[in-house]
Amino acid sequence: MTSQVSSAAEKADEANDAVLGGQRAPLSGTTGTTGGDGKEVRRLDRVIIRFAGDSGDGMQLTGDRFTSETASFGNDLSTLPNFPAEIRAPAGTLPGVSSFQLHFADHDILTPGDAPNVLVAMNPAALKANIDDVPRGAEIIVNTDEFTKRPMAKVGYATSPLEDGSLEAYNVHPVPLTTLTLEALKEFGLPRKEAERSKNMFALGLLSWMYHRPTEGTEAFLRAKFAKKPEIAEANVAAFRAGWNFGETTEDFAVSYEVAPASQAFPTGTYRNISGNLALSYGLIAAGQLADLPLYLGSYPITPASDILHELSRHKNFGVRTFQAEDEIAGIGAALGAAFGGALGVTTTSGPGVALKSETIGLAVSLELPLLIIDIQRGGPSTGLPTKTEQADLLQAMYGRNGEAPVPIVAPRTPADCFDAAIDAARIALTYRTPVFLLSDGYLANGSEPWRIPETDALPDLKTPFATGPNHTLADGTEVFWPYKRDPQTLARPWAVPGTAGLEHRIGGIEKQDGTGNISYDPANHDFMVRTRQAKIDGIEVPDIEVDDPAGAATLVLGWGSTYGPITAAVRRLRAAGAPIAQAHLRHLNPFPKNLGEVLKRYDKVVVPEMNLGQLAMLLRAKYLVDAHSYNQVNGMPFKAEQLATALKEAIDA
Repeated sequence: MTSQVSSAAEKADEANDAVLGGQRAPLSGTTGTTGGDGKEVRRLDRVIIRFAGDSGDGMQLTGDRFTSETASFGNDLSTLPNFPAEIRAPAGTLPGVSSFQLHFADHDILTPGDAPNVLVAMNPAALKANIDDVPRGAEIIVNTDEFTKRPMAKVGYATSPLEDGSLEAYNVHPVPLTTLTLEALKEFGLPRKEAERSKNMFALGLLSWMYHRPTEGTEAFLRAKFAKKPEIAEANVAAFRAGWNFGETTEDFAVSYEVAPASQAFPTGTYRNISGNLALSYGLIAAGQLADLPLYLGSYPITPASDILHELSRHKNFGVRTFQAEDEIAGIGAALGAAFGGALGVTTTSGPGVALKSETIGLAVSLELPLLIIDIQRGGPSTGLPTKTEQADLLQAMYGRNGEAPVPIVAPRTPADCFDAAIDAARIALTYRTPVFLLSDGYLANGSEPWRIPETDALPDLKTPFATGPNHTLADGTEVFWPYKRDPQTLARPWAVPGTAGLEHRIGGIEKQDGTGNISYDPANHDFMVRTRQAKIDGIEVPDIEVDDPAGAATLVLGWGSTYGPITAAVRRLRAAGAPIAQAHLRHLNPFPKNLGEVLKRYDKVVVPEMNLGQLAMLLRAKYLVDAHSYNQVNGMPFKAEQLATALKEAIDA
């Protein structure tokens, strides 16, 4: 792809902490002026913060609020929420740790960052679960009130890490968050347990002071969130302000930091912070409006796809109908029925749900109706890792049905790109009358970044005509309707809405006769229909893949889906160190872009990083007979740019 990154960002991005020669470079920054509180204000170009605590400590809310204020300030950002699969894991245990990582900068960035510069640890479990990711010299803010004998014993601390010297390599800030919160809320007369819940807001206030984040939005949010309990709202606001004031007055925090807005990173426009699932939801709504069709979602709740059902249910004013089915099979059955009835049918799920939906997906292939299957991939097999990310459903989407049942596959590359990918998937489904897979994943679904709100007149027209009358003339001159008479360009069959006079036709899963749609067991007809359905998918128009290769490299790194950010960050690091490497990224995985084979053959080495055991690499080897080298990870977490840069450098030098 052609690089959209300015030369300034090219050298300033994640290359700042590149590990190519074995040394970690510090965050770049300058010492600024003295603040109004008499403390030093230091300017940085980027920061990575991780909030970590028990799953009941409100870390996701804390991170989300810090992110919202950072977005409103104008920084570029990328987030990585990470939470346990259990609804309520045992308090204070390692499996119950929830974290939220935010990377924000004054230039364009691509990942949530490899390692936090600041760790906020609300208890011993949070510290132990995250300390291995924290580089030497980083800031650690710990809630000392939780470092008592029993909580430490739960996670295997025989002695306090705050006292035994094990944290000497870090800048540790011991803060009695619970005690300070209770003191700040004494006047509210809340029960101790209720008051303790606000300690996350105290921590948020402290971090907001440290990094000069706006506060008005958070206070307004808290008052709106707890509008029915105003005393709770004001208690949270008070805790938030107390955290800010603590940072301003305590001697332990002698420096605060400024990260300027990323004024040069973005084209002019209106931006908002958006998660992948929210962007996908908005893309589906936009697709329905662009097609002038009602949008129908038939879905069964499943992590990490449920947010799409929740969001779409809020938008009945846009003609959106949502149906929470009793199971996955009913969800897709209803969506396919809606497609037969003339709606833009959508079903959302994750890998286990795709397995249950497979027979109905095959039926949709046979009926040749537009249907979107949204698969938010997660770790497997079976129930696997419900809250962790993976890219292991590619072969399932490609082949996971009985018989020859080809389906187009589209994969977004960033959270914001989920909006465009949803519209693209709808375009294919409506134009070619076919079910379409959209493969997102947990990393994209829950992560967020700034999104430029598009101008409506720049979006494509997806209007699709329905059949209105006869389309075939018999030998005796009689005009009839043939439900499987195809458009010569797209091979799409007509879309006939039930109830249209004269367009009655048979549907079902048994093989159809070409043209008439009548049941047929004829071997030659079956062979023809199978090859025609395949030809329709093979003929889908998708853009050529673009290659970013400024130096005529011999090695190409090719990715798909959510690996875009880490791969691009790694490529920037290598180029900053003088290593030539080319990059390309796939959105369309079935069919592949027509020029992909020619692109692959231009390079001596092709490296394919995937969060699976090499599924795309296998497809490339089979189709193009190229020696694609896999670099794989299946630990439930996204790639780190540092890790990829090291692996790619080894591939270049091999």
